[in-house]
Amino acid sequence: MTIIARWREVWRGVAILRAVDEDAGATAESAMAPAMATLDDARQQKAHRYARQRQTLMLINLGISAVVIAVLLFSGLSFWLRDALQFAAGWQPIEGWEPLRIALYFLVLGAVVAMIDAPLTWYSGYVLPHRYGLSTQRPGAWLLDGVKSLAISLPIEILAVLFVYLLLAVSPNAWWLWTGLAMLLFTVVLANLAPILLLPLFYKLTPLPDGDVKQRALALAAQAHTRVRGIYSMNMSTKTTAANAAVMGLGNTRRIVIGDTLLNHYTPDEIEVVVAHELGHQVHRDIPKLIIVQSVTMLGGLYLVNLALHAVVGAVPAYHGLSDPATMPLVAAVLGIFGLVVLPLTNGFSRIVERQADGYALESTGKIAAFISAMTRLANQNLAELSPNPLVEFLLYNHPSIGNRLAFARRYAEKTGVGGR
Repeated sequence: MTIIARWREVWRGVAILRAVDEDAGATAESAMAPAMATLDDARQQKAHRYARQRQTLMLINLGISAVVIAVLLFSGLSFWLRDALQFAAGWQPIEGWEPLRIALYFLVLGAVVAMIDAPLTWYSGYVLPHRYGLSTQRPGAWLLDGVKSLAISLPIEILAVLFVYLLLAVSPNAWWLWTGLAMLLFTVVLANLAPILLLPLFYKLTPLPDGDVKQRALALAAQAHTRVRGIYSMNMSTKTTAANAAVMGLGNTRRIVIGDTLLNHYTPDEIEVVVAHELGHQVHRDIPKLIIVQSVTMLGGLYLVNLALHAVVGAVPAYHGLSDPATMPLVAAVLGIFGLVVLPLTNGFSRIVERQADGYALESTGKIAAFISAMTRLANQNLAELSPNPLVEFLLYNHPSIGNRLAFARRYAEKTGVGGR
């Protein structure tokens, strides 16, 4: 997972989940929004088509990745590329570790994959969101964001690859453990620094002026015993029609961030329950929990990579050792398969903590009607399917579906006898 992918997770307020937030999309509505939103059947039909197209694109992307890795593994191209970079093998600061050749191998491989993926990336990242009214960016701005993402992520990814292959050279049996610990540390540092270093590179943050929304957010933070370093508006409307809010950062960087699309098109009560949901993650210590889950999961994947490397490298004479750059496709294959297998489990855990945060929002505000209205408005605005196929939800959704969240709120109202305000 790249640094930018992790930053997107932090923006969601949950530091180690995937980048796609099923509740984030929005299309502009009148600022004079009705007190209680109603479901738009026409937009639900569009939501169904949009979901099918995104899922199709995801399957195509998985297929392309599988083909590329298979070709590299079984055609000998991986060894050919390594040998073509023999001129960079002379510098070995540590025996068995060829940092220049490893970096060049990674760059060449990454460039080839990026060129293959470019049409799909453009279509899924720019064309499709514009077709469904979910993006406001012009092509130049969209490309500039991509360049900035690459400028941030590429140096860190190169350093990470060099670090892993250094460990493979000097600690061939315990490298996976040290790598997992390093990733844990990196996740914590990123969660702390993202709101002050990364987010401002893509969005303008403005301190929220005094008023009803700010006072409600501060009261919610005090109720949650969560110290925040300010409440900010973010100019999401320059890139997207999405509405979202998050509690970002750790310790002295923690802050409440509310998208201008949320501020402009939702009622104060709806904004309050959304912010309460995000603060629920702080109350339940979800970020540390999820970091632990992700770290344990990643350790499992790295351990399987370790087993595969020892088995395959020992059996295939063409490999020059565990730290041979030609092992990169093998590492990618094992991690990719492992990621697909555990995805339903990590998504399931994510849905549990999101459900708990919904419960906290309902309990702390008592505004069940506002919660139902906000969820309904999100379903209309982000083209989120109200009731997706249960298998699709189980496999792919890191949040409960909007339909399940609405049902949860209604059950809560019946259980508590609170009709909402």
